[in-house]
Amino acid sequence: MLLFVVLMVGLSVQAQEPQGAVDSASAAKDTLVQSLLNKVQELEMQRILMREQLEKSGEAVRNDSLRLARRKSRIDSLRSITPGAPLIVEGDTLFILYNRRGGVTPESRVEDIREKIMDIGTSLTFFTDSIYIFEADFTTDIMAGDELLMSITDYDGLWQNETRQELAAKYSKIIEAKIQQLHAKYGLQRKLMGVLYVAGSMLVLGLLIWATNFGYRRWRYRLLRKLLRRTRPLAIKDYEVLNLHRQGILFLTGFNIVRYLIIFLLLFIFVPMFFAAFPETKSFTYTIFGYVWNPFVGILKSVLGFLPKFFQIVVIIVCFRYLVIGLHYLMNEIGSGRLKINGFYADWAQPTYLILRVLCYSFMIVMIWPLLPSSDSQVFQGVSVFIGIIVSLGSSSIIGNVMAGMVMTYMRPFHVGDFIKYGDTEGFVIEKTVLVTRIRTRKNDVITIPNANLMTSQTTNYTFSAQNYGVIVHTKVTIGYDMQWQVIRDLLLAAAAKTSHLQKKPEPFVRVTALDDFYVEYEINAYTRKSELLGDIYSELHQNILDSFHSNGVEIMSPHIFAHRNNLDVQIPKGMSEG
Repeated sequence: MLLFVVLMVGLSVQAQEPQGAVDSASAAKDTLVQSLLNKVQELEMQRILMREQLEKSGEAVRNDSLRLARRKSRIDSLRSITPGAPLIVEGDTLFILYNRRGGVTPESRVEDIREKIMDIGTSLTFFTDSIYIFEADFTTDIMAGDELLMSITDYDGLWQNETRQELAAKYSKIIEAKIQQLHAKYGLQRKLMGVLYVAGSMLVLGLLIWATNFGYRRWRYRLLRKLLRRTRPLAIKDYEVLNLHRQGILFLTGFNIVRYLIIFLLLFIFVPMFFAAFPETKSFTYTIFGYVWNPFVGILKSVLGFLPKFFQIVVIIVCFRYLVIGLHYLMNEIGSGRLKINGFYADWAQPTYLILRVLCYSFMIVMIWPLLPSSDSQVFQGVSVFIGIIVSLGSSSIIGNVMAGMVMTYMRPFHVGDFIKYGDTEGFVIEKTVLVTRIRTRKNDVITIPNANLMTSQTTNYTFSAQNYGVIVHTKVTIGYDMQWQVIRDLLLAAAAKTSHLQKKPEPFVRVTALDDFYVEYEINAYTRKSELLGDIYSELHQNILDSFHSNGVEIMSPHIFAHRNNLDVQIPKGMSEG
């Protein structure tokens, strides 16, 4: 009846608990249930003993066989709800205790017995006759010398259907056999064998390391000489990648690395063997092996798991590679003029190919990025964002020049070889890149101009003007009011007619550009198609003007020469004025 009440109370407590609290309080409930079971066990045992006393003293004393059967049935009813505490020593279950002894639970009794067995079994010395049984008034004790291993009560015997003396004799043999087994494993003889094993292993390890170093010192130069006799310098076209000296250094370095790898392998094999010689340190063997082996296993698993994505990456790279090759072939056909597309110029082919190639590879990286290992980790993403920020902040001017270069490519303001003017700089375009443009002046000075500057400034293309319209060569002279303008016009036209590379059609022409206080300003204009010779044309035109004016006695005035003359000579060379 008492057992039924306890079970009903336990079930009602479990039914009233919320579902969420069952998982979080499982350990506390197990402790409570175990405590209740222990209380039930003690009360039931007391009831059984009291009933036996009543049966013995009462008139309704029955025979021993019936009493034993009743006792067995009652113990069996308790055993169904009492799991007991097994005594486990190094994986072996020796026996199970069901009964408390005083205030000590079966679990605590088992733990105390296990510690004592381990202390005696792992000691250096042990004598088998030190295990004996001591009979007390209410208990039968199993002793090891002067130390108590365990006490067996009548309740313990009742649980095993034996007397406590019979149970003590049985348990003492089990404990003695286990202690002998532990002593054979941890005793003095095993320690001495372990020391000899470690000493021999260290001697073998030292000899192997010495032999490795000796072989390295003895054979490195011999093998090097044999290698250099049979090898030749490694060269790619005219560049010598590895000469004999570098090959020798590379061989010695690799040979030395092999030596260290062999020594490391020997240490990796022998050091765990030192720990394996003693049972107490045997677990360190697996720990040391794990330090090296586990990373290799992890890497191997990662590689095998990455293989499907790796094949996807290979397919993506191959597809985009052949796509870029096809674009390169198409743009070469357009650039060479073999393929013509209306509105698409040949000089657009190369920059367009570069832009499309960058776009293709960018899209390829976007497709590959999620397939890379750990691409979804926060560390990987954080590093990627950090690199992107650094690149964007540090390359703002570079990106500006690149964008300006691409815009100018499609605007086509000038080409390589054109004669242009940028600010006060005039020269020939010798190179155009995505970042800068290089100009060679008439003095052969090479000037590098960022594309962003060219994009925001005015640029004059003399070559384009000369090919399509003709560049007008013009220069000014100032003549006094005492000369007829028709005379000056004829002299300027005659000088232009004598100048090389000036066109006859359209004809040169003269304009009167200013009427100043002391002189009249005339401007000669003539067409030319030779923009690259503008410097020579201007020089020759100026020479012809001087010859034409001086030979006809015409004085070229300037802002610093006035018409009022006192002792000032005429500004004409004497030889030409006399003629």
